[in-house]
Amino acid sequence: MKNSSAVHRLRLVSGPEGLSFLLLLTCSVLKRTTSFDAVKPMGYIHGVLFVFYVVFLALAWQQQRWDRKRGILLFVLAALPTGGFFAERMLAREERGEYQAQPAA
Repeated sequence: MKNSSAVHRLRLVSGPEGLSFLLLLTCSVLKRTTSFDAVKPMGYIHGVLFVFYVVFLALAWQQQRWDRKRGILLFVLAALPTGGFFAERMLAREERGEYQAQPAA
């Protein structure tokens, strides 16, 4: 693996993006069951983090020359409530050199 600041940025935003998704889901439930309503600010925060995640994913995908399967997996993880945490673990292993990417053909 090349030393990649794009992978590092993606790893750093994946955890907060995953957490913001869980908090947004929690806020949605609380809005419907109590008088607590923080969906709008939490939605904004999650939206900004998701956009950062997608931009950093595109940059890392291009820089690392990941195959399509790996890039799509990392995108799908962002759409799952706890996926950001799994993405962070995968990217941490890659930064440590435990994942050897196969260049796309």
